[in-house]
Amino acid sequence: MKLVLLSGGSGKRLWPMSNDSRSKQFLKVLTDDHGQAVSMLQRVWAQLEKTSLAEHAYICASKAQIEMIVSQLGNAPVIVEPERRDTFAAIAVAVMHLIDIEGVSPDEIVAVLPVDPYVDDAFFSAVISLEHDLQASGADLALLGVRPTEPTSKFGYISVTDAQTGGGGRQGEYAKVTCFVEKPPRKQAEEMIAQGALWNCGVFCFRLGYLRELLRAYAFGSSHAELVDHFTELPKRSFDYEVVEKAESVIVKAYEGTWKDLGTWNALSEEMTDEFIGQGVAVQCEGTHIVNELGIPLVAMGMNGAVVVATPDGILVANKEHSSAVKGIVESFSGRPMYEERRWGSYRVLDYMKMADGIEAITKMIELIPGCNISYHKHMQRTEIWTIIQGAGELVLDTRIIRVAPGDVVRVFPDQWHAIRALDKLQFIEIQRGPELVEEDIARRFMDWNDIVEYCAALAI
Repeated sequence: MKLVLLSGGSGKRLWPMSNDSRSKQFLKVLTDDHGQAVSMLQRVWAQLEKTSLAEHAYICASKAQIEMIVSQLGNAPVIVEPERRDTFAAIAVAVMHLIDIEGVSPDEIVAVLPVDPYVDDAFFSAVISLEHDLQASGADLALLGVRPTEPTSKFGYISVTDAQTGGGGRQGEYAKVTCFVEKPPRKQAEEMIAQGALWNCGVFCFRLGYLRELLRAYAFGSSHAELVDHFTELPKRSFDYEVVEKAESVIVKAYEGTWKDLGTWNALSEEMTDEFIGQGVAVQCEGTHIVNELGIPLVAMGMNGAVVVATPDGILVANKEHSSAVKGIVESFSGRPMYEERRWGSYRVLDYMKMADGIEAITKMIELIPGCNISYHKHMQRTEIWTIIQGAGELVLDTRIIRVAPGDVVRVFPDQWHAIRALDKLQFIEIQRGPELVEEDIARRFMDWNDIVEYCAALAI
């Protein structure tokens, strides 16, 4: 059985920490068993490793998230979405990747689930048990549903028939699905729960060949290459709507352990061990959680039941009960992310200016992890000036390899190939200046440092 973890959208209900590149699953506000700060992604992946499932798991993510995943998990297997087009397109490209690129048999069963559930280890045992239930029932799809704890309208509901006993040599309770209801009003939710309905937690189990056959029937392509070429033609709709609700036979198994959607500050703060993260102090504050990513002190006084989040992208001060409404308020906000994690470290935007002549200037604080390097690349429209603040590193300019230390200043001209590696923790200020400072203004030649060194040595001969 294979697992595909969907790494979804930006999670703007957790603004200002979350954005298009640093989605909610990457926020390091949880704590592991050793007291270390971890993200939802790191927590889930550690659970998969503990249950020996990580070797069968893949993460399906957009290109913008690849650097963050590598930074937090290392070389975890990633399936790349050409662009974000909701869960149907993501699952479609993941299935065809497994069949065509990984060579997995179409008869193999796959379980698809979100990358950020807050669950206990028993959740993954329940996911694995769906393989047996799917085979025993002969259904097209098997789902995992959460036993509701309250008649909330925050989630979708799965209506079921009476539970049946699955065969196959062991006892496993599942039920046939009759219909789906998306976020019903409270009164309707109460009635559905009384009839045995479950919360839809976004876990789908099916045979790989089942979805491939559907894609062929819909003329969406019969191979991974064709699907990628025509990816923008795929419906921008959910897998629930496009596949599950149209399937002839669907079963669901109830899960009654820990399951939480940490998609709002109110919910997330319930699982945060530390009430204050960052620089500053809270005085006479009860039930208040504060996250400060700025390099200046934050002081909160006499605030109860609130959340305060200060980042380079913005500042949120809200009552926890009202914090979930922030998504609608910030939808109109635009602009480049002010903080990003990459596979080599992280950067924080310190300042942005646009001069009267149209020239732009961005100032960043860049931090490289010891032993990591920025790729050998060049820019066509901008000049960069690096001032080394802390640590030691090796710099490549054209084909020259130079040692750098605090106080050194480096100027990189347009069309000049360059790279840098940290020998220990390396920090430097980067000032970019040019007519258009966009991420697309880059050409890369090598990612691996050894390849860079060998290339420079060969040209020096």
